[in-house]
Amino acid sequence: MAASDDILNRPQIDEALAGLPDWRYRLGGLVTVYKAPTAAVALELIAAVGRVAEEMDHHPDLDWRYNRVFIRFSSHDVGGEVSTRDARAAASVSDAASAAGAEAQPGLYRSVDIGIDTADAAEISEVWRVALGYRKGRSGDLVDPYGRGPGLWFQETPTPNDNRLHLDIHRSKAESAPVLEKTAATGALMNSDHAPNWVVVTDAQGNRLCLHTEGGHGPDVATPPE
Repeated sequence: MAASDDILNRPQIDEALAGLPDWRYRLGGLVTVYKAPTAAVALELIAAVGRVAEEMDHHPDLDWRYNRVFIRFSSHDVGGEVSTRDARAAASVSDAASAAGAEAQPGLYRSVDIGIDTADAAEISEVWRVALGYRKGRSGDLVDPYGRGPGLWFQETPTPNDNRLHLDIHRSKAESAPVLEKTAATGALMNSDHAPNWVVVTDAQGNRLCLHTEGGHGPDVATPPE
C-alpha cells in the first residue's frame, strides 16, 4: 500500500507526465487510449496490462473497444488521487504498448461529469446517490464505484440556473482547442470568462455544458464554480 505522502500534487503530476507522453491527468487519475493494429493485438495488450497490474498489485480501470484499449490508473486506497504507483504503472504499460506496436491516442479519453445547480446539495444528494447506486466522492460529489457511469456533483448557488443539469466534458488543453472551435461553429453561445480552464457553452434552447481542460483541476485545485 502507498503511504499518504506518495500522493502527487498537481505540479508533481505535471512533472511525471513530462516523462509519460502517452498519458494525461484527468480528475484524480492518469488516463490514455491505445490503438492496436488488430483486435487480437488489443487482447494481447490487455493481457500484458494484466501482468503489469498483478506484478505491481495495482490494477487499472480498463475498457476494450475492438482495437482500442481505454486505461485509467488511480490510487483508491489514498482517496482516489494520483500516487507514485500510478506513474510507475503507467510507464510499464507504455512499455508494453510499445512492444505490442500499439499507438497512443490519449485524446480519445473523454471524461464526463454531470453538474446539478442547487441551493442546498445536502437536501438532494442522497436521492441521487441511492437511485444511481453511487458512493460519496472526495469533495461531496458522487461517483460510480465501478467507474462506468459519469460522476455527479452539486454546484451550490443561491441562483440556480433554470436548466439545473449540465455536462462537464474534460480534455487536455491541446486537445480541447479543435473541439472549442467546432463547437463555436455550431452557433452556440461561448462564455470564455474562465478560459483556458473551462468554457461555458449554451445552446439555442438555454441548455449548458462546460468544456474543461486539465489545467484547472488537480489535488490542490477545487472544482471551480461557474
